[in-house]
Amino acid sequence: MAVITLNGSPIHTCGELPLPGQPTPFFTLTRTDLREVTSVDLEGKRVLLSIFPSLDMATCAKSMMTFSALAADLKDTVLLCVSMDLPFAQGYFCGSHGLDRAEPVSAFRHPDFGTAFGVTLVDGPMRGLLARAVVAMDENGIVTHTELVPEITQEPNYDLAIHAIRNHHHPCLEDALESSE
Repeated sequence: MAVITLNGSPIHTCGELPLPGQPTPFFTLTRTDLREVTSVDLEGKRVLLSIFPSLDMATCAKSMMTFSALAADLKDTVLLCVSMDLPFAQGYFCGSHGLDRAEPVSAFRHPDFGTAFGVTLVDGPMRGLLARAVVAMDENGIVTHTELVPEITQEPNYDLAIHAIRNHHHPCLEDALESSE
């Protein structure tokens, strides 16, 4: 269980994010057309998961637009923006903001996503929604970067996430590999 804050007040997640170097937990999410996408469907592609409570929060909307812009030149990379919002609302948001690089997906049918990634909020006014987090995965489904944003109203570290996707690894993993040689 991790402790983060909402406007300075402590709230808790249901667990911990997977660590870099670990396999990505299996997941199923729902697209805006109500089709499902699973982690198996994404094998062979780099994936960036931008996880957040709701597109109705200004910070969440901004992070989705920012990641969409930053990911525009990333080849063979899927950007999934994950929330508990209904797929219809996600589709409307992307359409009204011209976002075609980000793929919004919902965990509304599959709350086990939040449990598998340790990001479901278990107390406070946003209980049941997802914490703000970022998970990058390589083509083999191995986690290369994670960030649990310590304050829900803050944005994630975009540069670290994009670096992890571009370079297929996390700098900490590289340091660990070099020190073991």
